[in-house]
Amino acid sequence: MKTPRKSLALFAALMAAGVSTALAAPDWSKAPTTNVHVFHPGVAPLEWVSGKGEHSGATGLKKGESCAGCHIENGKLSLDVKRLLSKEMEPKSAPKVGTYPVGIQAAYDASNLYIRLTFKAPAGSGDKSDKENEVKATIMFPNDKVPMGEQVGCWASCHEDVRTMPGADDKKTKYVKEGAMDLMQWRSSGKSSDGSVTTKRNMEGGKAGATAEGSKTGDTYTVTFTRKLAGNAALAAGKAVTFGVAIHADHAGGRFHHVSFNQTIGLGADGDVKAVKQ
Repeated sequence: MKTPRKSLALFAALMAAGVSTALAAPDWSKAPTTNVHVFHPGVAPLEWVSGKGEHSGATGLKKGESCAGCHIENGKLSLDVKRLLSKEMEPKSAPKVGTYPVGIQAAYDASNLYIRLTFKAPAGSGDKSDKENEVKATIMFPNDKVPMGEQVGCWASCHEDVRTMPGADDKKTKYVKEGAMDLMQWRSSGKSSDGSVTTKRNMEGGKAGATAEGSKTGDTYTVTFTRKLAGNAALAAGKAVTFGVAIHADHAGGRFHHVSFNQTIGLGADGDVKAVKQ
């Protein structure tokens, strides 16, 4: 039995409307911007952060306090930036800029979370090993099984034995000892990744269905990420989720990025960044 042409036309129209709705961009004019300051961490892995006598926050972490709780005051970083750029913390070559702001907006609907980053990537990288990409932007979400995930954010995946750390295995990538992180990345070469961090970093095969697109206008980059609410880190309306941002600027690779402390996005809930419902 043949399907009437009118039915086919109606079906096509409904499908087109559905696709249009699914791919519709958020109204970013309705999403507030929060400036999150990223900084160059040098050779400061989780073991250094939580070790005895090496970091004054180790005791606080054991009490359940967070990195951001000590190092962010009224939205600004409270850090010894000169120390971070010193030979002690960066023995190879420190970048010229220790810290800079990244504007973050967020929105969500019944299926997805949308995040938009706006930033000026500084020149003067301490490392130019990524010849293909002038800039990379990454966001990671730890799930509730990652040790200290809510306290330290993506720092939970940074260890002293991973690649580019002094004397470490050049083939070993970021990892977590338990649990998993969703990882999404945009590269200025036009590529993007939907990945994860478990016992190793996987740049593909993630569970969040993440996509990313970016552009540069003048000296400002705008990068927009889309991910499902489902994933290793399950998101839901009315709740806040921990995340961390990393920016590799001026062809930097490995540890020569600028990173954020643990932050939260509230989906219709309190958070450092407030995601608006679309």
